[in-house]
Amino acid sequence: MGGSLADAVPQPPTVYAAVGGQRFFDDLVDRFYDAVETDPLLRPMYPGDLTPSRQRLAGFLAQYWGGPADYSAERGHPRLRMRHMPFTIGQAERDAWMRHMMSSLATAKLPDGSPLDPDIAQAMFAHFDNAATHLINQPS
Repeated sequence: MGGSLADAVPQPPTVYAAVGGQRFFDDLVDRFYDAVETDPLLRPMYPGDLTPSRQRLAGFLAQYWGGPADYSAERGHPRLRMRHMPFTIGQAERDAWMRHMMSSLATAKLPDGSPLDPDIAQAMFAHFDNAATHLINQPS
């Protein structure tokens, strides 16, 4: 016999599985960064080549929502606040980031073309809202 109880009890699907895996997060992040590319407030915060930023955010989000732990294996603990501390992030930057991410989320589709489950969309909105607010490091 052997094994643990956790191995024997079926686990509910993760958000990562429910949205079809990594491709969903790659597409979400691509739409987001496509908007950041032309944002005069946010664009100066990013390096010239957004490819690494796209890969890191997509990897982080995939891991956060139940996908493989590739982000942590490569970069260690996310330490979001510490990693963003060198950048001036006030309410305006937070709001611009949220505007682009919410626009990307609003147009998200599952691999079969169907819309994102509203409960998953709401959970993602809540996460993004909380994280973006947490990263504010400048007073209004």
